[in-house]
Amino acid sequence: MVWLIIVDNPKRWDFSIPDIEVVSARNYLTHPDYAERRKLRVMNLCKSYAYQDTGYYVSLLAEARGHKPVPSVATIQDFKAPTVLRAMSSDVMPIIQSSLKSLHSEKFTLSIYFGRNMAQRYEPLCKKLSALFPAPLIRAHFSRDDEGEWLLTNISPISMKDIPDSHRDFVVEAARDYFLRRPSFVKRRELSRFDLAMLVDPSDTTPPSSEAALKKFEKAGEKLGIRVERIDRDDYGELAEYDGLFIRTTTSVEHFTYRFARKAEAERLAVIDDSLSILRCTNKVYLQEALARHHIPAPKTSIVHKDNMIHVMESLGLPMIMKQPDSSFSLGVVKLKTPEDYMEKTRALLENSDLLIAQEFLPTPFDWRIGVIDGEAFYACKYWMAKDHWQIYNHGAEDKNETGGWVDCVPLDQVPASVISCAVKAASLMGTSLYGVDLKEIHGKPVVIEVNDNPSIDAGIEDDLLHDLLYEKIMGSLLRRMEKRRRL
Repeated sequence: MVWLIIVDNPKRWDFSIPDIEVVSARNYLTHPDYAERRKLRVMNLCKSYAYQDTGYYVSLLAEARGHKPVPSVATIQDFKAPTVLRAMSSDVMPIIQSSLKSLHSEKFTLSIYFGRNMAQRYEPLCKKLSALFPAPLIRAHFSRDDEGEWLLTNISPISMKDIPDSHRDFVVEAARDYFLRRPSFVKRRELSRFDLAMLVDPSDTTPPSSEAALKKFEKAGEKLGIRVERIDRDDYGELAEYDGLFIRTTTSVEHFTYRFARKAEAERLAVIDDSLSILRCTNKVYLQEALARHHIPAPKTSIVHKDNMIHVMESLGLPMIMKQPDSSFSLGVVKLKTPEDYMEKTRALLENSDLLIAQEFLPTPFDWRIGVIDGEAFYACKYWMAKDHWQIYNHGAEDKNETGGWVDCVPLDQVPASVISCAVKAASLMGTSLYGVDLKEIHGKPVVIEVNDNPSIDAGIEDDLLHDLLYEKIMGSLLRRMEKRRRL
């Protein structure tokens, strides 16, 4: 992929970078040669990114042409959105505090040039902010709150003309370092048809895929001409380098995974899990409403709030299951046996969420898990309950070898047709991504318990029948999505 630097007036660009072409914004926007070229990265250094200014149109047309602009239109919009600033700044609060703790002032401004600052001690903070707001030249403003903690109050792009003369030599050095370290990054991608980022989190205590499974995804991608490269939460600013994003860490709306999905979609990458699937699947309030509206069988369910606690207990009866809306891996799910137990634990759960999900207790020896992708079932498992427990996971087990129950993979032609049909229909309410649908059989009829947007795919478990074909099926879906986006 070749870089272009776009500026308002190349005559005022007073330094050169080997193998990097400097182009005027007007030429880039109007000359047909640039519209027809492919595999271009565009560094937009125009003086203004304001809506409908030249700099805005450079990034907008770059995206329309299939080029990769920095900053993207999504990043330009993020600069203007206070809610985005607050959400993203929460990710960097620890590093903000550690970087600025020695300052005695009430306000501080940090200039970031191609991911760097003239003071080396701020470089970790610069790197983090540049990843969240990928743009060549940005200025971050901080102030102290009433408790003395530093807050990120504003972040905005700056133009070349606003850089102090005393900083210009450093900016030139930072720019050259930025571009000269890219060729090796780009060169290693030239042998693959597509480049896929696989998002993982080493600190995830319940990851959806084991190390062995991640290696199998990489192998399956290589077989299909996809270079699969693992990234983590610090690689937010590198997303535009890829053609697709595959999330293999536990997802949540209030989490970096959701922001990665949104960012990847804004960059027109193929994405699994997409942000809409994360939004829908990770909240059980949405799921229960969607199932009820489309008449898909589910356990008797009530939405609980502080004003209807007694009514729900009387209408559903005990024992019952109470769930936090965003629970996963059986965490945030409790079985309530007595009125005293119900009142105590429900009040405790309502401290963290205004709404809870109460369901009738339906004991079964196992749950079905049906894997669905692109609207089609492609694997099935029986998840047996953990030893002497009512769930498939028992996080309180004294013997850690008995935390989870046994898993049996079952050929699709041996799964009741009603189970598969119900699972596919439930998944269709969430989208066309990758899902794991959990169901029970009650008196021979399927009942949907959950639709998971980030289902477990573990070596030696879900792949026990299909082996490498399971991973190739998922990689094949991503390949088709990336091919489709390249044609647009």
